[in-house]
Amino acid sequence: MEKLSIKRFGMAVGSAGAILYLGCILLMLTVGREGTIWFFNSLLHGLDTTSIIRMDVPVWQALLGIVQTFILGWLMGAFMASVYNIGLKQDN
Repeated sequence: MEKLSIKRFGMAVGSAGAILYLGCILLMLTVGREGTIWFFNSLLHGLDTTSIIRMDVPVWQALLGIVQTFILGWLMGAFMASVYNIGLKQDN
C-alpha cells in the first residue's frame, strides 16, 4: 500500500471544511433565519438550534471563520495521514 501525502490530505480536508463553511454562509444568506433554523434542526436530529443561530455575523468574522476552519481541517487531515502512514509501517 502507498503512503498518503500529508500535505495533500491536509489540503483536501481543509478545503472541504472551508467549502462547507461557505455553504453555510450561502444557506444563511438565501433562506433567512427560519430556513436556517429548519435546516440545522433537521440536520442535527432533535437539537433545537433556535437560540444559537445568529444572523448578524460581520463579514470580517465570517472570513476569519473560513480561515480558521481551513487551518483546523488542514491540521486534522495532516494528523490523519500521519497516523495512517505510521500504521502502514507497523503492518510491514
